[in-house]
Amino acid sequence: MNASTDITATIIEELYGQSLILADDVRAAFDLATPREVGDDIVRIALSTEGLKTTTRIMHVLAWLLNQRAYFRGEMTAYQLERHGRLPPDRPPEDSQMALLEIPTQLLILETQVLHARVARLDRANREGDPSGIEGPTAMQARLRHAFGRH
Repeated sequence: MNASTDITATIIEELYGQSLILADDVRAAFDLATPREVGDDIVRIALSTEGLKTTTRIMHVLAWLLNQRAYFRGEMTAYQLERHGRLPPDRPPEDSQMALLEIPTQLLILETQVLHARVARLDRANREGDPSGIEGPTAMQARLRHAFGRH
């Protein structure tokens, strides 16, 4: 991780708080165990399908944020963060499925997409800000040879 990165512990904590609230809203919106009028089977399938995508999206964001928190707290090395801290790509909702859902549910899905896109930009900017990433063995050996005067 680059020391000059714009990602700070404060930004991560703010996003984490927002994500937890959003995750709770997602859980409530897609909880099919609670009896309610869902409509016909096609609506129930749309709710299940898009609910799974939305839940996965928010869980990926939370996992990414937890990795960042661990890094800032010294519980994870830069190498571990580089190897295991990437945000998986988003799977956008199907337009045909979205059209079957209520407007508040559609807005909630959109909110998770916006959050994922925001975190994806941070992830991408952070990785591009440190193009060398973790130094490979060849570069490390060259640096050691140079340090010990064996050019």
